[in-house]
Order: sequence, then structure tokens, then C-alpha cells
Amino acid sequence: EMYLKEYHVVAHHCVWYGECGESTVAGKKYNCNYTGPPMPLQPDGYQLLTELCPGYDYGNKSLCCNADQLRTLKGSLQLPLQFLSRCPACFYNLMNLFCELTCSPHQSQFMNVTNITGVDVRAVEYYIGQTFSNAMYNACKDVQAPSSNVKALSLLCGKTAKECNATNWIQYMFSTKNGQAPFPIEPVFTDVPLAGYTPMNNNTYACNESLDDGSGPCSCQDCTKSCGPKPVPPPLPPPWTILGIDAMAVIMWLSYMAFLLIFFGVLLGVWCYRKRAITSEYGPILDSNNPLSLNGISYLSVNASCCETLGERFENGLRMLFSSWGSFCVRHPFLILFCCLVLVGASAGGLAYMHITTDPVELWSSPKSQARQEKDYFDKHFGPFFRTVQLIITTPLMLNETYDPYLGGPSIPFGSVLNKELLHQVLDLQLEIEGLVASYNQESVTLKDICLAPLAPYNDNCTILSVLNYFQNSHAALDHYMGDEFYIWADYHDHFLYCVSAPASLNDTTMLHDPCLGTFGGPVFPWLALGGYDDTNYNNATALVITFPINNYLNDTVRLEKALAWENEFIKFMKNFSNPNLTIAFSAERSIEDEINRESNSDINTVVLSYGIMFIYISLALGHIHSFRRVLVDSKISLGIAGILIVLSSVACSLGIFSYCGVPLTLIVIEVIPFLVLAVGVDNIFIIVQTYQRDERMPQEELHQQIGRILGDIAPSLFLSSFSETVAFFLGALSSMPAVRTFSMFAGLAVFIDFLLQISCFVSLLGLDAKRQERNRLDVFCCMTLPEGQESKTDGFLFRFFKKVFAPFILTEWVRPVIVMFVGMLSFSIAVVNKVEIGLDQKLSMPDDSYVLDYFKNMSEYLHTGAPVYFVVEEGLNYSSPEGQNAVCGGVGCNNNSLVQQVYTASLLSNYTSIASTPSSWLDDYFDWVKPQSTCCRYYNTTGAFCNASVVNSSCVSCRPMTPSGKQRPEGEDFMHFLPMFLSDNPNPKCGKGGHAAYATAVDLYPNNTGVGATYFMTYHTILKESSDYTEALKMARILAKNISQSMDHKVFAYSVFYVFYEQYLTIMNDTILNLCVSLAAIFVVTTVLLGFELWAGVLVSITIAMILVNMFGVMWLWGISLNAVSLVNLVMSCGISVEFCSHIVRAFTVSVKNNRVERAEEALAHMGSSVFSGITLTKFGGILILALSKSQIFQVFYFRMYLAIVLLGAAHGLIFLPVLLSYIGPSVNKAKVFAAKKRWSGTERECLLNY
Repeated sequence: EMYLKEYHVVAHHCVWYGECGESTVAGKKYNCNYTGPPMPLQPDGYQLLTELCPGYDYGNKSLCCNADQLRTLKGSLQLPLQFLSRCPACFYNLMNLFCELTCSPHQSQFMNVTNITGVDVRAVEYYIGQTFSNAMYNACKDVQAPSSNVKALSLLCGKTAKECNATNWIQYMFSTKNGQAPFPIEPVFTDVPLAGYTPMNNNTYACNESLDDGSGPCSCQDCTKSCGPKPVPPPLPPPWTILGIDAMAVIMWLSYMAFLLIFFGVLLGVWCYRKRAITSEYGPILDSNNPLSLNGISYLSVNASCCETLGERFENGLRMLFSSWGSFCVRHPFLILFCCLVLVGASAGGLAYMHITTDPVELWSSPKSQARQEKDYFDKHFGPFFRTVQLIITTPLMLNETYDPYLGGPSIPFGSVLNKELLHQVLDLQLEIEGLVASYNQESVTLKDICLAPLAPYNDNCTILSVLNYFQNSHAALDHYMGDEFYIWADYHDHFLYCVSAPASLNDTTMLHDPCLGTFGGPVFPWLALGGYDDTNYNNATALVITFPINNYLNDTVRLEKALAWENEFIKFMKNFSNPNLTIAFSAERSIEDEINRESNSDINTVVLSYGIMFIYISLALGHIHSFRRVLVDSKISLGIAGILIVLSSVACSLGIFSYCGVPLTLIVIEVIPFLVLAVGVDNIFIIVQTYQRDERMPQEELHQQIGRILGDIAPSLFLSSFSETVAFFLGALSSMPAVRTFSMFAGLAVFIDFLLQISCFVSLLGLDAKRQERNRLDVFCCMTLPEGQESKTDGFLFRFFKKVFAPFILTEWVRPVIVMFVGMLSFSIAVVNKVEIGLDQKLSMPDDSYVLDYFKNMSEYLHTGAPVYFVVEEGLNYSSPEGQNAVCGGVGCNNNSLVQQVYTASLLSNYTSIASTPSSWLDDYFDWVKPQSTCCRYYNTTGAFCNASVVNSSCVSCRPMTPSGKQRPEGEDFMHFLPMFLSDNPNPKCGKGGHAAYATAVDLYPNNTGVGATYFMTYHTILKESSDYTEALKMARILAKNISQSMDHKVFAYSVFYVFYEQYLTIMNDTILNLCVSLAAIFVVTTVLLGFELWAGVLVSITIAMILVNMFGVMWLWGISLNAVSLVNLVMSCGISVEFCSHIVRAFTVSVKNNRVERAEEALAHMGSSVFSGITLTKFGGILILALSKSQIFQVFYFRMYLAIVLLGAAHGLIFLPVLLSYIGPSVNKAKVFAAKKRWSGTERECLLNY
């Protein structure tokens, strides 16, 4: 016995040699018991030894293993080899562990055979140094599996990477449960000799160390120690405050206080000055400021400035032109009407070519925008992003349970949705959906016809991202368990727990040995198939997410229509599906567009009712009834209807002309433009009709002369407002946003056509109606005549109210300081203008009763991962060169600022960058796949064709030799020779790195595989809930792509499916400022010119409109209206409508010849105010209130609220603020105009009125 112990300690010997009997593990053999000295290795094992255990390649290679054992070792280590060889230090340490076990000539020093049956070694103890095992684990714990975005140990440890440690990893590798170890190997961890055995404690390499064979340290992605310090996101900029209060609020409050002090100070000074001034009895005679004092007439004619004279002549020219035209229209009404009808008919004929755009991409994204060009590039090279059909399933039942693993360990809670009975019901639903059959052109369309099947044609199973794909969508697999009559050793709980940590595994390493890989040949990531869990505790999930990706087609209308038909069938099926145990929110790719169309159709009734109320009001309000007896004579129902038809004709002409030009319509144009043109057009109609009603025909003046004279007076005002709006809108068409550009073009043309029709067609109709009224013919029933009667002519109620009550009241000395309220509103609005939210909550675009609202709600509540994001490397990079490879890859030897490395670093700051995970890298997986140590890359030496790892054939040889150069990355021709093989290789148990499923579309190869074109590297965004989250994610991805492009010196861009919709929000504030400023500038220039070069009048109009616009922002903040394309269209429109509220009043003020500013403002307000109030404010008010009844949230928020604000703010500023402002600082009277007026009315009744 003493002799044996002595021999055991000193003369180390083998414990086995060679292979004997068949093991209980399929395809494996037991080693043969042998306690003799090591034996020389046969020559056929030399290459294997060099490949697996290079450190043993010495002398006569006397070892305790033969070539058969080395072949078995290589076969058993295929998966670790493929996944861990990315990190040379990790792989070296791992092979050290297995080579010492299998072949060491000193086996007896650290191995104890515990079970020998016959000649078979059936169990051993392996004494391993704790230091060695910890060092080996530390070198491997960070290694990534690029295709599945998880740690490699998740696939190799039998547990999640988080739960894996040195001990349980080695125990798992040596357990027969993993399907690779032929017999149990019991590891004993100790750093000191134990029971007469000295532990195997070989030298190890840390992952950041280079190996003796020249291999470099592992990359940062695979080794935290190789990284620099963890990046820290920059701190958020502190809010701008003064004394802890919002700075804008403080500044505007102080500004407002300063204004109040100055304003009331000046008022007080003026009041005191007036009190002290001594009134002379000759004051009225000496007052040369009075423009019409008798003493001043000749003075006026002499002292008018050049600019005033020019203005008067321009004004006179316009007056003469419009007078002549008005007279002509009344004298030849049928000619004018015929010409107008022909022109309107010809223009509106374009409606036959009308095309309405409902495609959201076309609506919100300019073809020249960066996001759109990147989308087109992506679609061209990789195909369009797939369509998505998705269900989010929760349960009202409380079925939470706790699972106790058979092998011990803590109890694991499982959420209700993971109850097995419930999963069976969900699987039934999933299979029913898979079986849906739609009909298109009398053809049947099934899911298999349209779904994404990455391994087709070898495997035509559809991609279904569902937790049930862990069970291969099979009821039997879900029910599969191992156990006896007393205990269940493993069931669906164990399989689920393994699959969420290693979704790409083909063997779950529990006693079930079931695959996790989906039936479609790819992994189902748990963060895509589960929702409502915390951290990575997927077992706590409260929602199941089932996603059916469907192929999208760029230029294949038939296949796209088939996909749409199947989606329609899916929606119908889900609307009728009922299961009390399941609460399901669902959506298809077509859902949003369908619901917007449905909403538009349901809103037609609301819009028609709204317009109907406005039409009725206009028809009734136009007439000025002198007495009840003359109701049917004095009413203007037919003229009102004609006026409305003219407004609608102008809209039809605008739509028709642009339809001829091939410009597509949008729903915004159809919904907003009639409203705008009605506001502008009806206002003009009221001004024309009411001015005629108030006018007295002069002696010897005929009807055509009277209407011509009236048109000469008011048409310049109509021309001023219409032309300034048209110019403002056409300049708004310079916007880069398609919705705003289309609206501006259509609106500008419609407003101008409306003006042209009103001064021609409507004037002719007014002449005909006046003749009817003079002949006492009834309105509508014009063949019937009322008997003659004596009637006195009176002013209308509204005109009398404005003239006698409102105007004098507003312009009294003590009411005029009301201006401070408007400045207060302005100050408040400026203070909050930067707080208006940007974006469009997609929930608002849906009707109140839409099923998609539930889907949006559940999406933000349960989902944990956002949309995929692709970092696209444009064509032109040389992947065959080391420089090109190092600029992109993430493994050993790659640049620290490579693409993969930078995206990985960004994922460490996911809260800041919105990048959720490491990118899947086809290049890194290709390098692992092509390595000679791997059995993945093989070809038939007879034909040169690719030979899959699962094929057993002696003519299959490794792609690259086991030489130092063969172990290097492929370059030049080698790179392109094997790449197509990699991209066509399907993953299998012997090679999990095949690139067909994961990367078939990620690499765009040149024709005949001559080179690599564009490629992408995919990762995911974090979950994005609000509009601002999406915008921020786009912004951060672009910054990251720009940094990568600079470091690579090659163009890289980020692409995700939502970028085209949210790109507008990056620049919308600038677009808004530019659009509104350009419109204001246009209004200023046109107003100045058309008012007869009255510069100050143009300034005051522009200031008032600017105040209305700024106040609109204040209303938007108060009422929760965000800034987006829809609200920007409304702001551009409010700019146009504001012109109507302001320009008529200002022009009336400039042509007034009253004594002072207050009287001129009063006259302007009395004459124009009533027409503006009845024409715009009252017309719109009834129509707007109806919009509040709309089912559509977008109507309630963006149309009802904004339109109401536009009308109320416009009326308040146009009818209160502007007249008061003019009474304080309005432009001085134009002396030339006064002299011309005096001369024009000389010798008529008007002269007495003017003098009076």
C-alpha cells in the first residue's frame, strides 16, 4: 500500500486511454480504463492536437489520449468553439481545462476514477484549482454572441449569463445533461492539495492579455477590462431660471411692468398737458391740423410730400380701374357670368385627375429630406422594412404561481399569462390566425403566401415572434415533461427559463433536451415576445406579444394587395374573436391608415353640418330687411347662395388646376381650405353687399355707375387682403414639409381665384339682384312682384350697433387703455412659446372608438423594446482588407472606435442614447464561422460546393488550413470566396453560426458575388412612448452614425421605420418661425404698397398679425395643442385670416378724412367693423362649435380648438386692439388723398357730409 501511494505521488500515470463501450449519451463512447504511462500519439492525431491543444505539441507527444478521443473532444466543443473563439484568452483557458482532462500525461495527479464497469471509465473526479476556474470564467463572462445580442455564456452555461458563475458553468459542461459529456465528470474546486490530489491550476490569460502565439487581447465588447472607463452621459442642461423662477416668465413680467409704467406715465403726462393748455376762441380757425379746415385746403395741395402724392395717384388708379370694371360687369352681367362659368368649368375639370394621398410617408416626409432618401436607399438595397401584424395579450385572471425547480434553488414566480392552460388557449388563437384565408381577385391568400420566411425555400415556416415558438408552436411540446409518479423533473417552466436566456439554443440542456430556436430557423428574443416584466425577470411577464412580420413590396402591387387582403381578414377575425380569459389589443400595418380613412368618412357629416350652418347664416344675414312686408324682396338668399357657390367654385378651381399639374391632394387640404376660403370669401361678400346697402345713389347716377363707384372704393381693400394672403401662402409653399407646402399652394390659388370671381361674377349677380329689388320682385321667386309701397331706408342693426354703441365706447378716453390687456396677453404668450410641446401624439389621429387606441395604450404600458434600428454602411467599403474589416468589426484586433464598438458603447448608455443593445454583426459571426477550428465552413473537395456542418462525408474538407495564416481572418479573394457560403448556411446543432437566418438580407452582394456592397448592423431602440422620445431617439442615432462615419471615413447612416415621420420635428420650430416670418414679411410689403405706400400702416398691420400668431402659441400651450404639421398649417391659415380682420380696418382708417386719429378710427371701425364681424366672426362661430361634436380627436384638438382661438383672437385684435392702436399711433392723414377727396366730392351732397 505504501508503494502504491509513493507511485501515485511521484510517478504520474494515465487514468484512461482510447475509447471503449457505447455511452448512455447518444453518439458518445466511454473512455477505456488504463493506468499505465502515457503513450505516443499516432500521426493521424497530430493535426487535431495542434488545433485543440497546441501546448502539448512537444517531443514524442506521449499523452493519455489517442486520435479518437481528440475527435470526440472536438465534436463536443463545437458550440463553445464557435462562440468563445472570438476571445483568444477565454478560448485558450477553456481548451486548457479540456486538454488537461483528456490528454494530460499527469492525469493521475488531479483525476480520480470513481466508477469502472468492465473496461469502461464511467465516472471521474477532476480536481481543478479555484484560481484557474475563476480566471477562466472571468476571461469568458463578457463574450458576446453577435447574432442573438446575448452573452455567449447564456448559450453555454445552462443558465442565464447573470446566474452563471465559474462553478456552475464547469459543472454544467461536465454534466451528461448537456448532451455532449459521455459520462459524469465531478469537478472538485480547491487551490490546495486534497485527498492526495494536486488540483490542476495551470497558468491562465486574462481577456485583456495577448497570447504567446501572437493573438491579441479580446475586444472591449467581449472583455470589460479591455475597455476604457465606462462612458458617462453628458449632464442635462439646467433649466434657464432667474432666482429659481423660469427666466422667460421673469423677463416678460419685468418687460410688461416696464410697459405699464411707460404707458400710464405718458397718458398722465398728456392729460396734465391738456389740462394746462389754454383754449383760444380762434382755435377752430387756427387749427391747421384739422385736415378739412377751410384754411387748409390750398395748403394741403401744396404741402403733400412726394410719397403722399404717389400714394394718392396709385390709390386713384386702383379706384378708376375697379370703378370701370364694376360698371362693365353690371352692364354686361350675362357675358361675365358665361365667361366665369366657362373658366370655372375648365379649371374644375381637373378634378377628374384628382389623386388623394393617404400614404403617411408622402404626407409627412419630403422626398428630398434626409430620412426619406435614407429610407429609399435602405429599401433599394435590402428591401422595404417588413409589415407588422401584432397582438398584445393580457389576462384578467389571477393565475400567478410559484415554481420550485426539481434540482433545488430558489422558488421562481410565474406571471398569470405564463399559466400553461392559458398558453394553450393563446396557441389555439395563434394557430387560428396562421390558418386564416383571405380572398384577392378570386385567389386564396394565406399567411404563408405573404409572411417573412428567412430560410425559404429550405424551410417555409413563417417567422412568428411568440413565446410559443420556444415550444415550436406545438401543444405536445408545451405539454412535454420528464418525471415519474412522484416528481416532475422538468417541464415547460424549465424550458421557458432556459430559452429566455439562450433563445438561439438547439438543446435546452434540461432533461427535456428540446430546442428553443423558432420553427422559422431563428431565435425569438424574450424582450420581443414578452411584456410587463421587470429588469430581465421574464418569468414575471404580465403580457404576451405575438408578432407576425409580413413581407413588404416596393413595386409589386399585386403581392402588396394580397398582403393587404390578408391583413383585412386578420382585423375582421380579431374584431369578432372572444375569449373571456384573454384581453387582446391588436394592430396590423394597415390599421392606422384604415382608421384615419374611417375617421375622415365619419367626419364628413360633421363638416357638412358645420358648413350647412354657415351657409344658412350667410343666406339670411346678407339681406337687410326694412319691413316685414318686404321680407322676400329685401332678403338676399339667392345672392348669398350664389356667393357661397362662388367660394366653393374657387376651391374647385384651385384643386382642379393643381390636379391638372399632377399635384396630389391631402386630407388636410380638403378639410382646411374650404374653411379658410369661406372665411376670406364671405367677409368680402359682406363688405360688398353691406357697402351697397348703406350707400345712397347720387343724383343722375345709374345703377351700374353706383356699383362701379362702390367697387372703386372697396375693391382696393379686398385686393389688399386677398393679394397679401395669396403672396403669404405662396411663400409658405417654400416649406420643406409636404403637408404645409401642399396646403399653402392650394390655399394661395383658391384665395386669389375667389377674389377674381367676386369682383366679376359676384358683382354682376349683385347688379342683377339690385335690379330685382328695385322692381319689387321677390327673392328666389323672382317672377312674382310685390305691389309698390312707400318704404323708408334704414341702416342695419349691426351697423347701427357698431356706429352708435361699440365704436364710440371702445374709443372713449377711459376705455382705450384696454390695450394693456392685449400687451399682457402678448407677454404671457411670449413667456410660454418655448414650452409648447412638439410632435403629434399618434393616439390623437384615431377616432374615439378605434381598436387601435387599446393597442397604443398597451404598447406603451407593456412593451420593453422599441423599433429595430439599422446602422447602414453605404457601398464602397473594402471588407476584404484588414483596414476595412477593423473599421467595422467588434472582435479581436478591431479598432476601438469601430462601428460595432461604438454602437456597443452607446448601448451602455441606453437611457441617454436610446440604443438598447449590442448590434448583431454579420462580419464577426462570419470570422467565427470561417475559422479552421470550427466545423462550420467546409466544402466538397470534389466539386468545391459548400458542405453544411450536419453533413457526414469524407470528401468535406475545412475551408481554411490549420496553419498560423489559416487561423487569421480571410482577406482578399478568400473573403469573397466563402462569404456567400456563410450567408446561405442554415444554423444546426453542429454549427450555430450559419448566417442565412440572421444575415441573408443584411449584406447586399454585387452581381456574381464579386464584392460586398451596402450592409447593415441591426440593434434595437429602447421603448419609446411619447413623440419627444421618438424625436430624441432619431437625433441620438444620427449623432452616433455621424461619429461612426467620421472615425471610419466612410458614410454610415442610421435607419429605423419611424424616422421618416419624426424627422420633421427636429426642424419644425425653425420651419414654423421661417414660414410665419416670410408670411408676415409678404403681408407687410403688399400692405404697404397697396395702401398707397403707407409704410407705418404696413408696420401696424404686421404687428397686430404677429401678436395674433404669438397669442395662438399661448392658446396652444394652455389648451395642450402640440406643434406639428397640422397645427403649423393652421398657424399659416390663421396668418391669412388675420389679414381679413386687420387690413380692411386699416385701409378704412388711411382713407378716412375725419379730423383726428380717434375719429378716423371710429369711422373705420363703424363702417368696416360690422362687415368683418358679421362676415368672419359670426359666420365661423356657428360652424366651429359644430366641430366640437366630431368623433375625431384630431378634429376636436387641432380644428375646433385652434379655429375657435383664431376667430376669437382675430376678432379681439381686429375689432378692439387695432382701432385703439390706430387712435394712439395710427399713420397721419395723407394730405394728397384728402385734397383729392375734397376735389372729387366738390359740389355734391358728400361735400357737406365731409365738412360736417
